[in-house]
Amino acid sequence: MSKIKESMAEHPFFKDFKASHLELLAECASHVHFKKGSYLFREGETADWLYLIREGKVVVETQMPGRDPLAIMTIGKGGVVGWSWLFPPYRWHFGARAVEDASAIAFDAKCVLAKCREDYEMGYELMWRCAYVMGERLQATRLQLLNAFS
Repeated sequence: MSKIKESMAEHPFFKDFKASHLELLAECASHVHFKKGSYLFREGETADWLYLIREGKVVVETQMPGRDPLAIMTIGKGGVVGWSWLFPPYRWHFGARAVEDASAIAFDAKCVLAKCREDYEMGYELMWRCAYVMGERLQATRLQLLNAFS
């Protein structure tokens, strides 16, 4: 088993994911590292990656007019960051910044979307998992905004 596929299989996002589907997506994946304070991506930029956090912590934040960025949530080991690549206009809706040195598995979005078109079953499973993460983030965002403005 390749090192990247092994890392993918160990990540909670891919729990019970078919080995053949991991093999397909491994072609789109690479290991990446971020130093504390560096951005994985910034709000408004082109969304072209999905990140599975392996080590460290990343804060998901949004820009607030006239205020410092608002932290929505902190994602640690086993978490997922980035889904804006799924839908037009393919721009990040939030920013993500490493608050500790962090390592992740990065997936090239164009490659992933092509693989989803090749294997609809795998694509459905991946999209379902991304949708679950989106639901969690929307709830966290709602709670943070309620706190920020109350």
